[in-house]
Amino acid sequence: MDSVSQKDKLIIFDTTLRDGEQSPGVTLNTEEKIEIAKQLSRMGVDIIEAGFPVASPGDFNAVQRIAREVGPLMEGRDGEGKVGQPMVICGLARCVENDIQTAYDAIKDAPKHRIHVFLATSDIHLEHKLKITRDECKQRIAKMVGLARSLCEDVEFSPEDAGRSDRGFLCEALAVAIQAGATTLNIPDTVGYNSPAQYGSLIKHLCDNTEGADKVTFSTHCHNDLGLATANTLAGITNGARQVEVTINGIGERAGNTALEEVVMNVHTHPDAYPVHHTINTRLFFATSRMVEDLSGMAVQSNKAIVGRNAFLHESGIHQDGVLKNKQTYEIIRPEDVGVTSGNLALGKHSGRHAFKTKLESLGYAGGALSDAQFQTAFAKFKQLADVKKTGVTDGDLHALVSDSRNPSDGTAAAAAAVASVISTDTIPAEESTPLASHDISAPRFTLKHMQVFTGIGVTPTATVTLHDAVTGEDRMDAALASNGPIEAVYSVIQRITGLSIDLLAFNVSATSEGEETLGKVAVRIARSASSSSEEGTASPGLAPSGAVPKFAGLATNVDIITASANAYVSALNRLVSHDERNTRASHKDRN
Repeated sequence: MDSVSQKDKLIIFDTTLRDGEQSPGVTLNTEEKIEIAKQLSRMGVDIIEAGFPVASPGDFNAVQRIAREVGPLMEGRDGEGKVGQPMVICGLARCVENDIQTAYDAIKDAPKHRIHVFLATSDIHLEHKLKITRDECKQRIAKMVGLARSLCEDVEFSPEDAGRSDRGFLCEALAVAIQAGATTLNIPDTVGYNSPAQYGSLIKHLCDNTEGADKVTFSTHCHNDLGLATANTLAGITNGARQVEVTINGIGERAGNTALEEVVMNVHTHPDAYPVHHTINTRLFFATSRMVEDLSGMAVQSNKAIVGRNAFLHESGIHQDGVLKNKQTYEIIRPEDVGVTSGNLALGKHSGRHAFKTKLESLGYAGGALSDAQFQTAFAKFKQLADVKKTGVTDGDLHALVSDSRNPSDGTAAAAAAVASVISTDTIPAEESTPLASHDISAPRFTLKHMQVFTGIGVTPTATVTLHDAVTGEDRMDAALASNGPIEAVYSVIQRITGLSIDLLAFNVSATSEGEETLGKVAVRIARSASSSSEEGTASPGLAPSGAVPKFAGLATNVDIITASANAYVSALNRLVSHDERNTRASHKDRN
């Protein structure tokens, strides 16, 4: 404890919802952003960059809701070794007056808030992108950082492309930012160009040669284009940085950002190697990783450090023998320290709610990680699975069920509220008719009520599907043929019913555990069709290339992968519809 008290606190600045959402193909709706923000708060993150408020009315409203709903939360943040205060809600802004005012309007309701302003300082950016001189750059920094400070006491400034900026000029620009009121200076290696030696040297040079450096906190922001984001960040810490900008699973532009879990576990595993300590609840890493993976649609590679599915698996006979005798022979991190459990609580069809809840808590879903409705939905799905799976429900199954329960498309949520029993898509009662004007756009519009598929060798696959439409209150049925299998038939008929032309960008199937009775987990990513010439009923849901249009992820689990495929598709489609409705309704007039 004494050694910890003598070290500086490492400030964890998470930008999953801003830089992370810039990953190609990632689109999060407001409810999903709030859910991730709450989880990051429970985990002990110090600062969250909730978004870029000026980007769109939808982004503004999402940041504003996070400030109001997540900003005051203290769950998981009190007690010994915890951060002890609410999470700071941060909004990003260019060095433009309207950006800065808009960012402040979005975050001002949070008990603790920050404005993060940025301006490029490398000659290549000044000349070719901004078309301004170095002197004009400094003048703009002074004016815009000063404006931000007049609105907010906590101001961060980032010199974009600092890794390729002239060091002398960079020191001058940062000194201007300090004089104007910046409290944190973030040094981005925007294109992932630096090596650890170069980046560490840059941080040390700036700490030693920037006028007023002792009055501010230096921060790292590294990209992974050369696979060095974590190494560069750790080099920055060693050389004076006390804040790190990171994302869950390392998601972000191009090759991604520094992974939060990798930096924290390096500090955690080597307490004597770094001059800092952290206050993150590392036991929530695995559950948080799965949440971000499922909501973003960005799959975590199996051999990903800390949270990959193979991170604690041993196949070599020599390794297995060593681990069985003493885990420390081949494991430098205890799996349970990052939320990978090996408990003895086995769940089956006779397990009740208390045992189910206890097991979920051990997996990282404690406190408010699940709403009451989500818990009931997960429990109903668990009972359904336990009835057909003789080998018992595994941790992988439970993680998948939790993911599925967060945005169900098969009507289980509605049924779970009435009865916690086995649920069949054939017997789900239709929801109450909801007029368009009062439809909750955060709730799924379409629900899979019934599906029948006919397929085989030498026959044409056909699918008959019934969807319930919460807007009209109607059950809508149609059928379709396909030439490429039953899933294409199902997706085609769903497009016919909804009247939407959809491109399928990605389709992945995986198993949550081993054996024939395991759950099938299907993840899809869709977008509105780029072609406007497709006639209703004739659009083919074939794979399409990723573009600049918004993408929407859907996930579902079932022992029947065709059912899981249908539910995943409907889940993604509901996100697309919700996004369209939010864009229609959202307006800056709603700021209050």
